[in-house]
Amino acid sequence: MGRSAPSKIDDPCPCGRPLSYAACCGRYHSGLAAPDAESLMRSRYSAYVRGLEDYLLATWHASTRPPALDLAAEPAPKWLALEVRAHAENGDAATVDFVARFRVGGRGQRLHEVSRFVREDGRWYYLDALAG
Repeated sequence: MGRSAPSKIDDPCPCGRPLSYAACCGRYHSGLAAPDAESLMRSRYSAYVRGLEDYLLATWHASTRPPALDLAAEPAPKWLALEVRAHAENGDAATVDFVARFRVGGRGQRLHEVSRFVREDGRWYYLDALAG
């Protein structure tokens, strides 16, 4: 998943919340722990938009984390929008049902996923995805 054009810290957040990047996902990208799985999922979407491979790997649970990502691979998607459909937490486990829309080579596509998250030592981590 590719890198988009550089953006400013006061630009709207890519995750769709009505906040600036700095007030929303930017603070998680800077090291603050996301308070819930939905916020982590939104920050991970924003990390894909901004090409933040290190953040994506750091927030991926060690049991399922790939050794590396290649967000610079071509053709790079242009991320268009995120819609969170549902979010459910049960103790230290959670799911987030979402649809991400993007364009690759001029063709619009959508990714529907139900992501699973776990909380360890007060931090949420992406675990894996169920079919959406």
